[in-house]
Amino acid sequence: MSGERNSSGRVAPMALAALGVVFGDIGTSPLYAMSACFTGPHIDVTPDHIYGVLSLIFWSLVLVILLKYVSVVLNADNKGEGGVLALTALVVNTERASPRRRIYGTLGILGASLFFADGAITPAISVLSAVEGLHVAAPAAEIPVLPITVVVLIGLFLIQRHGTGSVARVFGPVMLGWFAVLAVMGINWIVREPQVLLALDPTRALRIFLEHKVGALAVLAGVFLTVTGGEALYADMGHFGKAPIRAAWIFIVMPALVLNYFGQGAMLIENPAAISNPFYLMAPEWSRWPLVILATAATVIASQAVISGVFSVTTQAVSLGLLPRLRVEHSSAENVGQIYVPMMNWVLMLAALALVMSFGSSSALAGAYGLAVSGAMTIVTPLTLSLIKSRTGRQSRALRTGLSLLFIVDIAFLLANMTKIEEGGWLPLVSGVIIYWLMQTWQRGRASVMARLLREQKPVRDFLEDLKRDPPVQVAGTAIFLDAKASGIPRALLNNIKFNRVIHERVVLLTVVTREQPRIAEAKRLTVTPVCEGIVRIVAQIGFMEKPYILQILRDAEAYGVPYEPERTTFFLSREELLQGQRSDLPPLRRKAFMQMARSAQVIADYYGLPPSRVVEIGTRIEI
Repeated sequence: MSGERNSSGRVAPMALAALGVVFGDIGTSPLYAMSACFTGPHIDVTPDHIYGVLSLIFWSLVLVILLKYVSVVLNADNKGEGGVLALTALVVNTERASPRRRIYGTLGILGASLFFADGAITPAISVLSAVEGLHVAAPAAEIPVLPITVVVLIGLFLIQRHGTGSVARVFGPVMLGWFAVLAVMGINWIVREPQVLLALDPTRALRIFLEHKVGALAVLAGVFLTVTGGEALYADMGHFGKAPIRAAWIFIVMPALVLNYFGQGAMLIENPAAISNPFYLMAPEWSRWPLVILATAATVIASQAVISGVFSVTTQAVSLGLLPRLRVEHSSAENVGQIYVPMMNWVLMLAALALVMSFGSSSALAGAYGLAVSGAMTIVTPLTLSLIKSRTGRQSRALRTGLSLLFIVDIAFLLANMTKIEEGGWLPLVSGVIIYWLMQTWQRGRASVMARLLREQKPVRDFLEDLKRDPPVQVAGTAIFLDAKASGIPRALLNNIKFNRVIHERVVLLTVVTREQPRIAEAKRLTVTPVCEGIVRIVAQIGFMEKPYILQILRDAEAYGVPYEPERTTFFLSREELLQGQRSDLPPLRRKAFMQMARSAQVIADYYGLPPSRVVEIGTRIEI
C-alpha cells in the first residue's frame, strides 16, 4: 500500500469509508446471531447459558477477527491486494518449485468457490432479518414480510448496473450511525444487568462444552454467525489499506458489537422469552420503527458489499483462467474498482429470492448460513501459514505458532457448522462443490484446447522458410494477430495466408499474459521482439486485477518502435468451434460442461475492447 493511503492524515476518512464496505456483513450479525445460538441448538435460555454463549461470542471475535485477521492475515497481502484468490496467486508463485504448489492452488479455487456460494445467502438472510423487525414494531398488524423482502432484494440487484458511487458516499456515515446505535442499545441494558460482564471470563465458555459436550457444537455454529463477514477485512484490503481497517475494527466495530451482544444477553437474563427476536425487543417500543428502517439500510449496505465482492472475485477468476470470459461493465469512470458483471448479478438475485421464498424466515435460513464461509475462512489459514514459512526469523516462527493454534479454532467452527447440514447447510456446500467443479472443468478444458493448438502450431523457423519459398502478396496496413502462447505462429495468420494468399506489410503477433500478481509495473509490461522483417512479437503482461485493453497496449508499444495507425489496422482473431472428438482428455460430463461454458463466453473482441469495424474472425474447428 502506498504511504499516502496509510498516512495518519488519511486513516480516519479511510476508516469511515471502510465502515460502509468492509464491516457491513459482520456489523449486521446482531440481527440474527444471538437468536440462532439458542433456537438452533435448543438449549434453555438460562443465565449460565447466556454467560457461556456471550463468552464464546467475545472470545471468537478476539481470536478469529482481532488476532487472526487483523493482526496476522492482513499482513499476507499480494502487493497490497487481499482475498483468497490474491493470496493463492502469491502462495503458488512463492511455492513454484514445491510439490505442494498444486495443493495450494486447489485450496484457493475451493475457497473462491465457497465464497461464491455464500454470495447469495448473505443478502437473503441480512435483508430478511431486518424486515422481520416489522413484526416486533407492529405485532398486531399482519405485515407481509416476505413480499417486502423480495421487493427490497429486487431493487438492490436492479440498481447494480447504475453503479454505487453516489450511494457509497453515505455508506460510511450510515454504518457509523448503525454502530453507534448498537453500542447505545447495549449499554442501556448492561447498566441494568451489569452481572452480564461475567461472560468476559473464558471459563464460562468452557462450561458450555463441559455441560453439553458434542452438543455444544450446535451452539458454536450459532456463535460463528457473529464472525461471518470477517473475511471481508482481508478481501477489501486493496481498497482501503491495513491501517484504516485495523483502526475501524479496534475503535468502532468491535466495541459496538461486543456492547450490543452483551446488551442482548442482559435483556435475556431479565426476559428469556425475548429470544424470539432479542435485537428488536431490546429497543424501546417508540424506537422500533426507526430501528427497522436503519437496520434495513444497514443490511442493504452489507449486501451491496458482498455483491461487489462477488463481482471483484469473478473478474479475478476470469483473469486467472478459472472462469470463461464474462461481460464486465465499469459503472464509474473515476473509480476502476466499481464494476458490474450482469450474469453474476442475475444469478445472485435469483438465488437470493429462491432462498428467501424457500426458507421463509431468517431463523430457518441461519441453518444454511455459515458452512460455506467457514470453509473459506479455514482455507485462508494454511495458505497464510505457507506464505509465512517462506520468511525467516523469530517473528516468523512466533506467527506460525500462533496461527497454527488459531487453525484449531477454524476447524472447530467448521465441524460446528457441519452439524447444520440437515437444516440447510448442505445447500451452500453443494453449491460450492458445483462451482469448484465448474472452475476445474474450465481450467482443464482450456489446458486441453491449448495443448491441441500448440501441437498444431507451426514453428517460427518453418514459417519463415515457407515465406521465402512461396511468398504471399503483400498488402498495405497493419495486421494484429492475437496469440495465446508466444511460442509459434498463430493459426489465424497461417489460415489467412493459406486461404487469402496475402500478408500485411506490418504484422504484430500479440500475446497477453496474466501474471500471479495484482498489477504489473509499466516498465515491465511490454516485451517487443522482431521475428523477421515486417513481423514483430509483443508480449504484454498484466496483473489479475487489471483489464487487458489491447488498444492501450498498442499505443504503449509505439515507444518500442511499433507504430499504431487505427484506421490502417485490422485485428485477426481465431474463433474456436469445439466439436466432440473420438478421444478426449476430459470425461464426457466435463466435456459437455466445458463446451457449454465456452459457448456462453463473451466474444473475445468485446472482451478486449476491439473496434468491431476493424475485426476479422477466422473460424477454427477443434475436436476435444
